[in-house]
Amino acid sequence: MKKIYWHLPGFCYFKQLNLTVIDLMKTYPSSFRDGYCIGSVYGTFPGAIWNGGRTVLGFTSRNDIQRTLKEYNSRQIPLRFTWTNPLIGEDQTKDTLCNLIMAEAQNGMNQALVNSPVLEKYLREKYPDFKYVSSTTKRIVDSGALQDELKKDYFMVVLDYDLNHDEEVLKSLEAQAPRVEILVDEICFPNCPKRLEHYRDEGEKQLQYEIAPPFDCPNRQQKKSFQDCMKRPAFISKEALADYIDRGFENFKLVGRGLPIDMVLESYLYYLVKEEEQDFIRREITKKLQEAAQKRAAQKK
Repeated sequence: MKKIYWHLPGFCYFKQLNLTVIDLMKTYPSSFRDGYCIGSVYGTFPGAIWNGGRTVLGFTSRNDIQRTLKEYNSRQIPLRFTWTNPLIGEDQTKDTLCNLIMAEAQNGMNQALVNSPVLEKYLREKYPDFKYVSSTTKRIVDSGALQDELKKDYFMVVLDYDLNHDEEVLKSLEAQAPRVEILVDEICFPNCPKRLEHYRDEGEKQLQYEIAPPFDCPNRQQKKSFQDCMKRPAFISKEALADYIDRGFENFKLVGRGLPIDMVLESYLYYLVKEEEQDFIRREITKKLQEAAQKRAAQKK
């Protein structure tokens, strides 16, 4: 049976949800769609300045890093670090926390999304055991430039979501389909003229350890839901996925960083779980999350 790989968001923020889903896929495989498995969980540790796409402030200890790596890697799930801050230069490559994370995670299993050429060069030289993935934050929408990107030494290239339904582009990618990752449920505006500017703003906030003032985004004030996401032009329904899979695509990404956990859970149920099993898996997830919360509360007493 052909395997289809899903790349989930928030290995820290949604850790308990992600680990629960990963374990349930093993415990109740017949409840999940045939051939579906988790290819990686992407995100960052709080306070890491190389992070891009979404600002994530805070503090992470070495113990936090080691524990999280063990929790995922022991389940054979790679972590994929979102090292996509476009503003990283030579000075920032020496950051202590980010280098600590990479050193702890360099075991041949984990991955890194990249954007900045300066940071990518540094990472490839210092941490050669990682698999490097070209990020959608590069905003590559030209078909020729996309083909050039696929000629480079990337484990995978994440397609810009504005190309999700571009028949000419999809046809041109079929020969390289296993190395193309498709973001199926993007919530942001299609063809947003401010997208690159927004990524730079998030990168600046990450470097400055400050989230104010908020970026002037036309999508920022909207209350986000999975139902709204399904109405976006870039959305790929679970029924439509069959055509992508038939064409050779096998890596699909779900959004979630910075979004409500309820929305993320709905996307997991929609894409990963058989329709007749969704109520059962939802109950199991809710139960496991409640048990985990109770355990954490007891430990604090």
